[in-house]
Amino acid sequence: MRSVSELSSLNRRGFMGAVGAAGALGIVSAGSAPADAAGRATPQAATGAPGSLSRKGGFELMEATVADIHDAFRRGRLTCRELVRQYLDRIAAYDKRGPALKAIISVNPRALEVADELDRRFRRSGLTGPLHGIPIILKDNFDTSDLPTTGGNTAMRDSLPPADAFTVRKMREAGALILAKANLQEFARGGNSVSSLGGQVLNPYDLTRTPGGSSGGTAAAIASNFAVLGTGSDTGQSIRSPASAGCLVGMRPTRGLISRRGVIPNSITQDEIGPITRTVEDAARLLDVMVGFDPDDPITAFGLGRTPRSYLDALRADALRGARIGVMNNLFGTEERHQEVNRVMEDVISTMRAQDATVIRFDLPAYDALQSVVANSDWEAHTAMDAYFASLGPDAPVRTFDQLVASRTAVPEVQKTLETELAVKDGLNDPQYKDRTLNRDKLRLAVSAKLAELDLDAILYPLQKVLVSPVGVPQPERNGALSHGTGFPAVCFPGGFSTPTEAAPLGVPVGAELLGRDYSEPLLLSLSYAYEKATKTRKPPRSTPSLTR
Repeated sequence: MRSVSELSSLNRRGFMGAVGAAGALGIVSAGSAPADAAGRATPQAATGAPGSLSRKGGFELMEATVADIHDAFRRGRLTCRELVRQYLDRIAAYDKRGPALKAIISVNPRALEVADELDRRFRRSGLTGPLHGIPIILKDNFDTSDLPTTGGNTAMRDSLPPADAFTVRKMREAGALILAKANLQEFARGGNSVSSLGGQVLNPYDLTRTPGGSSGGTAAAIASNFAVLGTGSDTGQSIRSPASAGCLVGMRPTRGLISRRGVIPNSITQDEIGPITRTVEDAARLLDVMVGFDPDDPITAFGLGRTPRSYLDALRADALRGARIGVMNNLFGTEERHQEVNRVMEDVISTMRAQDATVIRFDLPAYDALQSVVANSDWEAHTAMDAYFASLGPDAPVRTFDQLVASRTAVPEVQKTLETELAVKDGLNDPQYKDRTLNRDKLRLAVSAKLAELDLDAILYPLQKVLVSPVGVPQPERNGALSHGTGFPAVCFPGGFSTPTEAAPLGVPVGAELLGRDYSEPLLLSLSYAYEKATKTRKPPRSTPSLTR
């Protein structure tokens, strides 16, 4: 692991000179990106087709959305192959070389082949689904039948599931292309995004810091324009923490909205999965595809009849007008270390007021009393993990949770967590587990009552009270329990940046979060969309610039 001073030096120097040497991609290589004599990437490096940028009308890859790409397809300015080639070149230039983000564990070796097939379908029939030709990066705990699903663990290096996860199958049916699998905090146990298979993921905005976690590889990749869309899982705050640290949009959905089948679990009751994207609109597009009833995850029965025709329909640039936003005071810190985050959040509040939202500040003492005693994943982990390993079949490299823990292959902090989970003997029958389950209901009631009492549309707070941690330092003071402890949905969106520094020339991203009642995703997305349109806060990191001149 690099020292903080070495990482800071790398961040100062920039990385365009590394493009000509790009190549290594972990499990699968995507090839090298040619450069000119000065070490700058050529247009051919970005597209894999000489002159294609000028021939196709100058499609701009950086920060491209689903709508941008589909428009370019229709106008004949871009093919799926050209798009995929550009993303592969960016991964080659920046993931294991240049800033060496270590965001990617594996790249789909058939990505260009699949892209060619999608191009053939487009020539025959036009767009064949809402995500036609859209490259997606999956957190490497989502099962894929054609790529290993490792959880970031070396013992799972060759674990090939018999089927796609429920949501992965839906993405492919919608026309998406699975481009790569992202690094993560091993088995999603923690918030720093380090694993025995993939190493430590770095934050592209400040290479001395982590990208948050556990879905940090996905966030670093999407922030750096390695693909259009990404997925994460969230037991505590593992979608929203990296979204916050990566200037991204991340959604933890209502419990029961999205099937968890085929995702390596932590918990039966806390786990959720959702999108990680650069824009609210793209989060809504991916959410449209991910939701749905799955008989093999019966909790999704609660979501039947609770989803709109499309989450896109709710997005309104004026959604903050007349909205009642509660600011939960006890989710903010009061010490000097909290001031950078607090400054950003006060700007968010001022912007919302300027958009004619009513802001009501309040305290919720019940949260302070309950937030540390609502997590129950330790008691559920053994049962959940054994069920997952059983789904892999008799030839899987790891077949039980006991076998995994005995292999001692995880990084030390994760190994300790796994051993703690294994040591819980009574599991779901433990009185502590039952007390915590009751505490979840108490917190849910307290939050519901406050929403009703103050007639609030949503509650606003910083996902993290302090900036994302330096590499090697555990992330403190996260506010994820308000959502994971209640089952209510939450959307984290770019709130702003801390004061720029030499290591972080744009500043460190700070995520703001909105939480609402069950199935309030349309409202939460719309409020976030209105803020996004009013501020245009999102900026790509300087450590991974465009490969085109």
